[in-house]
Amino acid sequence: MVISMSEELGVKTKKSENFNEWYIEVIKKSGIADYSSVSGCMVIKPYAYAIWEKIQSLLNERFRKLGVKNAYFPLLIPERLLKKEEEHVEGFSPEVAWVTIGGSSELEEKLAVRPTSETIMYESFSKWIRSWRDLPLKINQWVNVVRWEFKNPVLFLRTREFLWQEGHTAHATKEDAEKEIEEILEIYREINEEYLALPSVRGKKTEIEKFAGAEYTVSIEHMMPNGKAIQGPDSHHLGQNFSKAFDIKFFDRDEKERYVWQNSWGFATRQLGIMFAVHGDDKGLIIPPRVAPIQVVIVPIYQEENKEVVLNGSRKLYEKLKEKFSVHLDDRDEYTPGFKFNEWELKGVPLRIEIGPRDIERDQVVLVRRDSGDKSSVPISKISNEIENTLDSIQKSLLERAKKHFEEHIEKVEKYEDLERIVNGKWALGGWCGDPACEKKIKDETSAKIITIPFDLNENPPDGHCVVCGKPAKYNVYIAKSY
Repeated sequence: MVISMSEELGVKTKKSENFNEWYIEVIKKSGIADYSSVSGCMVIKPYAYAIWEKIQSLLNERFRKLGVKNAYFPLLIPERLLKKEEEHVEGFSPEVAWVTIGGSSELEEKLAVRPTSETIMYESFSKWIRSWRDLPLKINQWVNVVRWEFKNPVLFLRTREFLWQEGHTAHATKEDAEKEIEEILEIYREINEEYLALPSVRGKKTEIEKFAGAEYTVSIEHMMPNGKAIQGPDSHHLGQNFSKAFDIKFFDRDEKERYVWQNSWGFATRQLGIMFAVHGDDKGLIIPPRVAPIQVVIVPIYQEENKEVVLNGSRKLYEKLKEKFSVHLDDRDEYTPGFKFNEWELKGVPLRIEIGPRDIERDQVVLVRRDSGDKSSVPISKISNEIENTLDSIQKSLLERAKKHFEEHIEKVEKYEDLERIVNGKWALGGWCGDPACEKKIKDETSAKIITIPFDLNENPPDGHCVVCGKPAKYNVYIAKSY
């Protein structure tokens, strides 16, 4: 029995008409994730997890060059450790899930399910670090974390349990620690822009928005298709807040005892959701070629009388390409070519090769781009170079398209009364005096917030005024509603 394209496979919701419904429909129908029976938790299916594995490999390679080593620390954190850094605890206490019973016995001490690992890791750091020779200590772990207190979970973007890497480092000097903060953010920028094709807005968080327990936080921020902001990977300079709480000291070269300077930084599976949301269209996902689990899918088109000829030609082509590209031959006999086209478009495979009996006769194939739908006939003798060039073109096109969307959805704001209108679908760019009272007024009255103090727009002091109070601006800031 030959199965044709079903209505259930196609995407019914238009991205431009209802982004939220479109996103969930595409995630579920593309087969990359599913809900679980635990509220707010998700199942990451193999197709999406393969993308995460590519990201892991890319980040591990770059971390190693900075001297970072991978390790693993416990999932459960004793309450006494979590309480050692009061500012940190206060920031995370609403999100912590607690274990209070083991088997049938109540535990003597509550155990927190890891919301982040500073406290459990720094207990070990205090044992490991004795001398300047032990520094810098640079540890990363790939783990799951649990953060409980929120409403309206969204697959990948906001779930109670998610995967990430969290790096934790200790340094002899503040200068060395702050240098690393910049190095890590540059790695995150590279992965986002050059692999996930996501524009990176790099900047500093306000005091209100920074990580609990940090001296300051720098981050990468993204714009979603509906104009809302969502935070990407971040890097926190912790100063000596945790080293003093956990007594992480070392004897320096001058034989004086000093506290270490610390950083923490992380990149989460949320980035997959951002990538799916930004690049997808009404047909489904569009995966950037450099992280796509399948870069090229070969779809044979045949009738019974020429089936073997076309399949043999398709297999030879597959063998020719598989050493250089991540390629899949869809030779399933029970599905029509139309069904296969629709399915692989839904999954976001960057490039499709159509090959039929006439193509075999002419020693050519048809290439179809997922991002634009453009088709071209290519001689098989030139296919490898053409695929390579086309994949590069798709990668660049996705980033350029995302940048264009960002630029078109930024509006300068001069008057406070214009702010609420702008943040309903766009980011506002305006001046801020630095007063937390003005920041709070924005959040209370517009449901938006100061997303970031962007580096590139604050290299020189702004010459404008605060959009809230009218005083001279200390910073240029992006203001938007956010996830």
